Amino acid sequence: MRYLLVLFVLAVGAHSTSAQEWTQFRGPSRDGIVPTAVIPKPWPKSTKRAWEVEIGEGYSSPVVANGRAFLHSRRDPEEIVTAIDLKTGTIAWQQKYAAAFAKNQYATAMAKGPHSTPIVVGARLFTLGVTGILTAWNTADGTIAWRQDYSSSIDTSKLFTGTAMSPMLEGGSLIVQVGSDVHGGRVLALDPATGKERWAWTGLGPGYASPLAVTIDGVRQIITMTNGSIVGIEAANGASLWSIPFQDDWHENIVSPLWTGSSLIVSGPRQGTHAYAIARVEGPPSRPEAASARSRRSSQALERAEADKWQTKQVWKNTDVTMYTVTPVLADGIIYGMSNKRSGQFVAVRASDGWLKWSTPGRDGRHASILQNGEYLLFLTDGGVLIVSKRTAEGFVEERRYELSQSATWSMPVFLPDGMLVRDANSLQRLTWEP
Repeated sequence: MRYLLVLFVLAVGAHSTSAQEWTQFRGPSRDGIVPTAVIPKPWPKSTKRAWEVEIGEGYSSPVVANGRAFLHSRRDPEEIVTAIDLKTGTIAWQQKYAAAFAKNQYATAMAKGPHSTPIVVGARLFTLGVTGILTAWNTADGTIAWRQDYSSSIDTSKLFTGTAMSPMLEGGSLIVQVGSDVHGGRVLALDPATGKERWAWTGLGPGYASPLAVTIDGVRQIITMTNGSIVGIEAANGASLWSIPFQDDWHENIVSPLWTGSSLIVSGPRQGTHAYAIARVEGPPSRPEAASARSRRSSQALERAEADKWQTKQVWKNTDVTMYTVTPVLADGIIYGMSNKRSGQFVAVRASDGWLKWSTPGRDGRHASILQNGEYLLFLTDGGVLIVSKRTAEGFVEERRYELSQSATWSMPVFLPDGMLVRDANSLQRLTWEP
């Protein structure tokens, strides 16, 4: 058993080097950046469907590792996990499990999930279902390595519409956020080899955003949205560092937070877009005490928490830019996103002061998955249209437009060296570039 755990730890360590694969939410580095190697030059005139696989409903994005695409979907009342050969579209394995889900009465137009995008770490695929069932799958054959069931904390009788955050690997731990507005929320750090809990933060029920891991003033922290706040949690031990109220009448904190290097950017459909500065304020040194060296070492973390204070301050607010479901990207000091005003408009906002550099006229859609690389912005709208524009703060400059699907596309696309993977309402298709 120890030998197997060592192998798994080595695989976890190798995870960060596989930049050419698409192993998690928002791309290889979880930041919405597409590797230059998979951007065509020049952009082709059209696309061609190489294969299509019916996989059921849901909003979870595909991930790619070791020549396979992995999908999390639903055929009510079960959730399904599918591994598909990337070249042929052949199903390598498929597993399903019971996940009965009572949809919130207000979410009439929504599918029953899953919402969360899986993550591949080494030889494991981790999925988090809409009812809070977390499963570690062996990618080779689809067998279950371990499972944690958090469904007892999921309640949709008020406003909550199901677990949506995408698991994250941070400091060798698998980070998940579970709960609801009835039971409250937890952010958990788990051993990815065994599922054993390493630490737990408790607080308000979760929002629908996915967490961000950053280092601020020398302290590694996990920043995430609850249903009424933004919170900073120490990555090493789960300690609460700071909290900022961010209330929404419908608990719709959906947009994942964005760190610019000096400010935290958050947005909501009714709150607008905000920037916050976060800083550690060191307190006075601890008083000497007559205690053993072991006692002093064991209380080191507590002493530091008592001595240090964290200060948060709003830097700017732009109430005219209201991002609803779309997580923005950052490039050269500009935030590129999508406001839900004017029936959906793409926007460019200056990160330093919130100044709106440009916006499109509107009617661009209810949602768009946004990615970027050194030259381009890539918008996949919920109408199945991929819009390629120049990445510039001077204005919206469309380069190319592709009609990819006749049904809704709410999931993040995956870019490959010869094309892309696109998930629509019920299927996954692989598209190749046509000159």
